[in-house]
Amino acid sequence: MGLTATMPAWAADPFRITNPHGIGTASESAFKALFYAGDYGRAQRLVNQAIAAEPKEPMNYAMAAALSYLNNDFEGLAQQAQLTQQTAAALKATDPLRGHLYSAVGVFMEGAHVLQTQGLARGTPTALRMLQQVFSELQAAEKVNPTDPELSLLKGFMDLLLAVNLPFANPDQAIARLQNGYPAYLSHRGIAIGLRDLKRYDQALTEVNKALLEAPKNPDLLYLKAQILALKGDTKLSVAVYAETLSYAQQLPKPVVWQIRYEKCLTEGLEGNLCAQRAGSN
Repeated sequence: MGLTATMPAWAADPFRITNPHGIGTASESAFKALFYAGDYGRAQRLVNQAIAAEPKEPMNYAMAAALSYLNNDFEGLAQQAQLTQQTAAALKATDPLRGHLYSAVGVFMEGAHVLQTQGLARGTPTALRMLQQVFSELQAAEKVNPTDPELSLLKGFMDLLLAVNLPFANPDQAIARLQNGYPAYLSHRGIAIGLRDLKRYDQALTEVNKALLEAPKNPDLLYLKAQILALKGDTKLSVAVYAETLSYAQQLPKPVVWQIRYEKCLTEGLEGNLCAQRAGSN
């Protein structure tokens, strides 16, 4: 089982109720600011603090990479993806499951950087080669514990991203994986995204509402709910939830706020060019 399986509750692990791994309190605080509260500005500060306090934890660099991506900082994305891989490689000796898992995450994010900077036509062959390395690392993690909640959560979300971008990927597989994930506000969120993409909107709405019961003030969840309501054709309620989401605009990345404003405007029935102007002027 290894040393991490016997560590006490103060190990600060947001993924496991029992047998926590030694992730660290600073890292856990940053994780909750980003994924429970959806407060990106606070999360950025806490991620920087966590990197300083717990520099051997690869999750911190993975979160920093995700924040760089959301802010269109692709140089930062590349740097943090590399640091994720470096710290994950060092972790394999003491925590092989998480070491292999974050090696996969780091390579996955490096692949995202390739696609963003080289474009689909030039970047896809390289990204597909990197994807084989991702699968290899995930298989190594699964050999340690195939039902681990952190593994299930991260692999489920990676499967969702692949399902959006690759024709051979299937959201059903991601949904099945996410059912073993924890914390619940993230697993239900991922399942809702998968069901939305499968156009099973009633079930998607049920899942996002479950997530909101766990994290009722999370703007990412509100945004997802607004999207699902719009797809269901419930325009009035969708616009109201978009407006509620925008009440948290100060804690969201600017590109995300622009997108929410744009989608709200489209849902209200206005033309795309006008919505683009309004989204940028607010």
